[in-house]
Amino acid sequence: MTYTDTYRHQGQRRALVRELRQRGIHDERVLAALAAVPRHLFFEPAFEAHAYQDKAFPIGEGQTISQPYTVAYQTQLLNVQPTDHVLEVGTGSGYQCAVLLQLTPHVDSIEFNEILFARTRQFLAALGAHGAALHCGDGSLGLPEHAPFDGILVTAGAPGLPPALLRQLRVGGRLVIPVGDNQTQRMVRVTREGPESFVREEFEVFRFVPLLGASGWRQ
Repeated sequence: MTYTDTYRHQGQRRALVRELRQRGIHDERVLAALAAVPRHLFFEPAFEAHAYQDKAFPIGEGQTISQPYTVAYQTQLLNVQPTDHVLEVGTGSGYQCAVLLQLTPHVDSIEFNEILFARTRQFLAALGAHGAALHCGDGSLGLPEHAPFDGILVTAGAPGLPPALLRQLRVGGRLVIPVGDNQTQRMVRVTREGPESFVREEFEVFRFVPLLGASGWRQ
């Protein structure tokens, strides 16, 4: 399988990064990660023209590829360090996972939908996105066998903070998750400061597809 990343695509990514910087994304590592990942490859060729617009786009199975600002915003809040072990809940198209891999080689990602999981696993392997361990299952329960994590990033809206994800944070670890109803969610960051001590911070309002699972919205 051959993928093309032309000078035009690279120029479109540079323009996107400038737009994200103007919107308040200031972490240069995050901006460099988005500049490095060819987002157009995550789109069907017929829809490639939408790839570098700052908007979400359907990818099938009732899911979307998040808008670049949302990806950058969540990634910036997560504050990923090069040695961090990160869990992504909601693999989706694999775009957010590819961005995380620019920041750390230690990424586990779990997808609830079996069709999306199979498709994205094959695509990321063909893309050469090495380092990610992909799993299919209930992301609201995390991956206890791979815990603890320095960072957990949830790419779907949850009705509350999943207890399993909090337990799987390392002391000093961060959980970034949109929390709210099925219409809008507030971005939340929870930092584990001790065995039973957590600090919660709230940020901007977003709109995500629902998190499905035992600690999410039931199917």
